[in-house]
Order: sequence, then C-alpha cells, then structure tokens
Amino acid sequence: MLEVLTVAFADDPVWGGWAFPARDRAPAQRRAIFGLWLDSALRYPGVRLTPRCEAVALWYPPGAIENTEDVEQLLISTARSVLGIDAEQFLEICDLFETTHPQTEPHYYLSLLGTHDDHRGRGLGMALLRDGLEQIDRARMPAYLESTNPVNLGRYEQLGFAKIGAFQLPHGGPRVDMMWREPQGATR
Repeated sequence: MLEVLTVAFADDPVWGGWAFPARDRAPAQRRAIFGLWLDSALRYPGVRLTPRCEAVALWYPPGAIENTEDVEQLLISTARSVLGIDAEQFLEICDLFETTHPQTEPHYYLSLLGTHDDHRGRGLGMALLRDGLEQIDRARMPAYLESTNPVNLGRYEQLGFAKIGAFQLPHGGPRVDMMWREPQGATR
C-alpha cells in the first residue's frame, strides 16, 4: 500500500514536487511521511484497496482523528529529519489542510487515493472510490476530500462531489480544491 501511494503521488502538484522539492530525495521523503499517514489510517476500518493492491484509498470515518498527538509529534520530527530545510514549509502545508477541513457536519474524509503508475488509466482508482462512496451512501453520510490535482476535479464531480472552496499553498504554491459530496440515492 505504501509503495502504491509513494509512486502514485510522484507527479502530483502538491505531494510530488511542492511538498518534497528535492527531486532526488522525494521518493524516500514521501515514503517516510506517507508511511506515517498510512499507519494512522489503519487504526480505522476505512483503508480500502483493490484485490491486487493496484489502488489504495485512505478513508476516515466521521469524528475520527487523523493524527493523534503522538502521530503529530512523530510527523513533525520525521518531517524535520527527512526534509531538512524544507520541513517548515511542509508542516505549514499540513496545518493548512487541517485548518481548512470543514468541521461543521460529521462526514467521511478521503485523505489519500492513489493508483500505481503501472495500472493507471484502467479505472481502478475510480472503481475503488465508487465502492467506498456506495458504503457511505448506505450510511447516509456526506464525504469530503481535497483535490491536489486539478486533473481529477472532473472525475470527482462525476461521482457527485462539488467544489466548496479552495486554498492556495504558501510561497506561490499550487491551489488545493475542497470538495464535498452529499449522500446519493437516499434522502437524509
């Protein structure tokens, strides 16, 4: 799962070059950080993957804490260790994701969704997302995600997500679109 996420985000506008600007070290840096996030997500039953692990989705249920205090401290120390002078910008990015995340209504949160490069273009990631959304719809709950790549906006919109805002990363960084999806197929 970690290898899929590490490879899948290599060309992402945020998690590719912006958050990990040292291209020669970026895969190892992404692996270290994404490993923490994956471990944190595995505390909940929302980690989903395709049968051969070609695609991975990290879902957090309503009310779930993405990073416990211990994980947060480990994230800070890991970022400083593997990112060096780029750590503070990375941590600033993480804070932006946290502070812009809507907290007004319980919802499922899609933290990461990635498909390994060797399997892109076959619809595996979208099928995995659709499967997760069907379960969320049965629970009659909304879903939220941040799209770090504008290429994916149309895909998310086809599945019922709508843009509810955006935020710009510091120092001329890319824009991140915030997307919300009300439950489909059932009234709340």
